[in-house]
Amino acid sequence: MAEPPCNAAVKKCKETMPQTPIFSSMLGSGCSGQVQPDTGERSGDPVYQDGSLISGSLEALIERLVPTTDYYPDRTYIFTFLLSSRVFIHPHELLAKVGQICLKQKQQLETGVDADKAKLKSFAAKIIQLLKEWTETFPYDFQDEKSMKELKEIAHRITQCDEENGTVKKIISQMTQNLLMTLAARNQYQEIREKFRQPVTDKGTILKTKPQSSQKDILSVCCDPLVLAQQLTHIELERVSNIYPEDLMQIVSHVDSLDNHKCRGDVTKTYTLEAYDNWFNCLSMLVATEICKVVKKKQRTRIVEFFIDVARECFNIGNFNSMMAIISGMNLSPVARLKKTWSKVKTAKFDVLEHHMDPSSNFCNYRTALQGAAQRSQTAHSSREKIVIPVFNLFIKDIYFLHKIHTNHLPNGQINFKKFWEVSRQIHDFITWKQVECPFEKDKKIQSYLLTAPIYSEEALFIASFESEGPENHMEKDSWKTLRTTLLNRA
Repeated sequence: MAEPPCNAAVKKCKETMPQTPIFSSMLGSGCSGQVQPDTGERSGDPVYQDGSLISGSLEALIERLVPTTDYYPDRTYIFTFLLSSRVFIHPHELLAKVGQICLKQKQQLETGVDADKAKLKSFAAKIIQLLKEWTETFPYDFQDEKSMKELKEIAHRITQCDEENGTVKKIISQMTQNLLMTLAARNQYQEIREKFRQPVTDKGTILKTKPQSSQKDILSVCCDPLVLAQQLTHIELERVSNIYPEDLMQIVSHVDSLDNHKCRGDVTKTYTLEAYDNWFNCLSMLVATEICKVVKKKQRTRIVEFFIDVARECFNIGNFNSMMAIISGMNLSPVARLKKTWSKVKTAKFDVLEHHMDPSSNFCNYRTALQGAAQRSQTAHSSREKIVIPVFNLFIKDIYFLHKIHTNHLPNGQINFKKFWEVSRQIHDFITWKQVECPFEKDKKIQSYLLTAPIYSEEALFIASFESEGPENHMEKDSWKTLRTTLLNRA
């Protein structure tokens, strides 16, 4: 990982104290230009390897988080520790420990021989900066009363360091107000999602007999593959914008609590992750529905080729999640079995897409394409080239397996911080990508269709598929017979 530019003081410091590694894409400079706290050789103290922090006790890592008059932790450490700490300690408990360390340092500055108001103000400014980064990056840590209480406790102690002009008090007030606004907006989003969060098959099981010739399909709404790919990208970015780092970290903390039978309190339901996962399933089923509901083979072939072009445009944009959803929809059994339709499709483009999403060697081809898109994003001058939307299910699995393969603790009992650097790096990349502003013009009509068009259940898809192209073998004939019997019983 690249090391940030440092001034002479920090270079001198490096001779005795290794520096925390920096993510190449991290905003701002990681070097504070100040001396890091001495670790000594006590049991549980942080351990370094090639200049990188790799392990330490929870207490030592917490101490490293809290600034002093001559030290401020770099931003990658703040992000990584605050993100990973929830695996070992509740946010409100961490806040309490930070508050205790702050109080201790404040008392030392007030009663020391060299008591200095300037140092108190400097210390207060650094604590405020830490709290500001915490509340802005992990706002959901403050959703419960215990965390807000601890935050207010620390804020009250810090305001005492600068009671003369009240500047600290104003900054803390603004920080708290921004936090409350963020939490209110997020809670409102979850309430809306809760109302519509239903399984795909509950969106209206459509059992068709003979559809009307005037039935609306995707081509009547949008016939340009690039435009549809752009609207899908709008929807993707809107959904990922509501996913926070702590949501993703629950994949690790929740699994850890289940595996070790530890009580970690009520695990927050991550509606944002569920909503995004449901979107992938809805898009796959919508693609299958659009294909299967068409009676005429010629029109069905045209829609298949249209979606292939849409998937290709998604790939070019960097929207891999929509691309994978479209491919998944076309690979569903009711669609894949339409041999007469596929025989008329020019499949060369589809073969290229499937090559990119080939699951062999742990999706090696996809990962190469994703890496290329990420590199393009880093050097891009326009928003169009900055878009990177990974296949979400694979991203989640990567974090999960990274957690399962590497232990949280080393044999000596210290926290395996090397593991959390990697988890944090992957999550940070995702958070960076989700902040890209969509550069394409929004088309409400197309988006409305994509989000509200009726979706067939799996059963309805098979019925539509068999009505379009009859069963070809004994297994399909048995399935078709069973489906018709089920329909008659319902009637």
